[in-house]
Amino acid sequence: MKIKVCGLRRPEDIVAARQLPIDFIGLIFYPDSPRFAASEELAEWMETHFEELENVRTVGVFVNAEMEEVLNAIHDYRLDYVQLHGNESPDYCRELASFRLITSMRSAHLIKAFRVDEHFDFDTVAPFADWCRYALFDTRGEQYGGTGKAFDWSLLQRYGGPLPFLLSGGIGEEDVPALHALKHPLLAGVDINSRFETAPGEKDMDKIARFVRALHNEEQ
Repeated sequence: MKIKVCGLRRPEDIVAARQLPIDFIGLIFYPDSPRFAASEELAEWMETHFEELENVRTVGVFVNAEMEEVLNAIHDYRLDYVQLHGNESPDYCRELASFRLITSMRSAHLIKAFRVDEHFDFDTVAPFADWCRYALFDTRGEQYGGTGKAFDWSLLQRYGGPLPFLLSGGIGEEDVPALHALKHPLLAGVDINSRFETAPGEKDMDKIARFVRALHNEEQ
């Protein structure tokens, strides 16, 4: 199972995260988020330490951002993935993906996030399949971004594809047994964030390391 650690913004946390057997690190580029990561200092650090981060994929998280903003961040922060967490349409994804196909710009795959509650229609995922590598299912809240709470995972039984998905929303250390028991054929991995912090954007790396070890041990 893949593991994404999201909401990183301190270089020391990024360095510590890349030493763990995880697959993705997430940087949030939504200005209203308390985990907003964009800064000249971080961009310069990412450029200097780019080769050291090659064992993990870097994901930039955006909410209804202008296309130019996303493209600039792909270049400046060496993003491998762009996660779209707002009301972005399939046409938006097609246009964003087209820049990757027709230009020499740095390539970044797309992840489309969906906010799930008991009324969510999982059929809305299908139109994004031509342009996105993963879906991400998070808990619906009043505002964009994470809620720190889990949705009812039994709702995932309604999802039949086509995209593999990452599971997000209030996942903590205590959820490892339930994650191991979750047998959905399209579950690709998990996204963790606020339950592993001492403050917004400041990660408890010991807690993350315990979670990663427990999740991988149960998979063996």
